[in-house]
Formats: sequence, structure tokens, C-alpha cells
Amino acid sequence: LRRTLTVRRYSLNTINSYIRYNRELLNFTGKNPDEIDNNDVTGFIYNKISEKNISTSTVQVIINAVKFFYGEILHKEFPCEIQAPKKDKKLPVVLSKTEVMAILDSICNLKHKTILMLIYSAGLRINEAITIQIHDIDIERGLILIRAAKGRKDRTTILSEKFKLLLEAYIRTYKPGKWLFNGQRSGSHISARSVQYIFSTALIRAGIIKNVTVHSLRHSFATHLLEQGVDIRFIQELLGHQSPNTTMIYTHVSTGKIRNIKSPLDM
Repeated sequence: LRRTLTVRRYSLNTINSYIRYNRELLNFTGKNPDEIDNNDVTGFIYNKISEKNISTSTVQVIINAVKFFYGEILHKEFPCEIQAPKKDKKLPVVLSKTEVMAILDSICNLKHKTILMLIYSAGLRINEAITIQIHDIDIERGLILIRAAKGRKDRTTILSEKFKLLLEAYIRTYKPGKWLFNGQRSGSHISARSVQYIFSTALIRAGIIKNVTVHSLRHSFATHLLEQGVDIRFIQELLGHQSPNTTMIYTHVSTGKIRNIKSPLDM
């Protein structure tokens, strides 16, 4: 399964997820792969929902993982009749500009501040930020190249002038090698878990109690651009969304026009 997924150039996260859920299915049932049927998969997913309260997107990943393994690897006529649930139409939680600055200002460590500022200022996914290389940043043209992003597509995004100053100080201090943000092990990049810890620690220091993650910085980037009047088609390009419908969700959390509407109580 790992070999086939790798050859087909699936992302590392997808590979690990597919292997994990197929292994967990076998452990849960205590069966061999050739004994697994639709009821086993249904019971496994039911258990996941009951015990772990997994999201609808995770249910979809499990279904895809099982279908791929039994269909593409074992070539088994596996009647996985489970219908993927409709995705929850939840709006992303967005930080205000003041809150973003409070988070960044609460960080004293230059490396930690640089990676969080990069994510917000360029609208990056966490995996894009931790795997970025120094030659991917074109300081002269003010652009950042994101290689093999989601969907294995390259894209470019903006390089903030304020971030550029911090970046230059960071490079002078840390002198990074292959990766812009080195990990603890030689030759490795910083881990996503480390960045999440940096962010959660900064939230506490900044006194922010919103239920947000590092990915909320990307949501905030898009929302703040929209509130500045940037065309949503440009925001779609910067984020690397395939469909404009994905980017349109930020119109529901943008407060630019809503703030100008007065409640009848205030009239």
C-alpha cells in the first residue's frame, strides 16, 4: 500500500492516513484482509464516531483508504456501500488583525516568530511553511514559491515587506541550510507538531481564548485580504484553491460590509 501510494505521488499525510486506518480496521475486527466485509467497515466507523467523535472529513478519509486498499491493492470486489456524510458547513474561526499582532508580539524567539509570521503574511498551510527552502523565496521580486502544494501544484504567493525584514534578521542569525526552518535532527525540517506548540503557547501569552489553530492564520490572511478589497479571484490564486467556491467561504466571515450595517435597535 505504501509503495503504490508513493509511486502515484500521494502526499505523505495521505499515505500515512491510509496505512493507519487500514491497520486500525484490521486490529479492530481481528480479521485478515480477505475476511473484511461492509459490516466490518460500518462497525469500525461507528466505533470511531462513538469513541473519538471524528469529523465528517475523517469519515471520508477512512472510506477512501479502505476503498483504495481493497480495490487498488488487493483487487477485491469490495462492496463498500457506506455513503460519505455531507460535510459540515462550518465557518472558519478568524483572528482579528489586532489578535494576530498580539500573538506575534508575544513571541521572543526569532525563529518561532518568523515561522508564524510567514504563515500569516503569505497564507500558507503548515506543511508548506515547514518544508519551504530558502531559494523558494525571491526577495527581489517579492514572491514566495510554494512547491508541490496540495494537489501537487506549484504556486506563488506574496512576500510581505515587514516579513522580509524579519526574514533577513533570521537568516543572518540562524544561517539555515536546505530547509528554511531546521528541525532538531540534522538535515530535517521543523515538525508540524512543534509549530502547533509554538502557536498554542503564543495564544496563552497573548490571552486569546478563541478555538483556533495554526491554520487559522491562513484563514485570517484570506479574510483580511477580502476586507481590504482584494478581488476574491486573486485570493483564490494566493491560497492555491482549485475551485472559487472554496475561497467564497471567506465572504461569510468577512466583517467589512457587515460592520457598516446598523441594527434596527441603533436606528
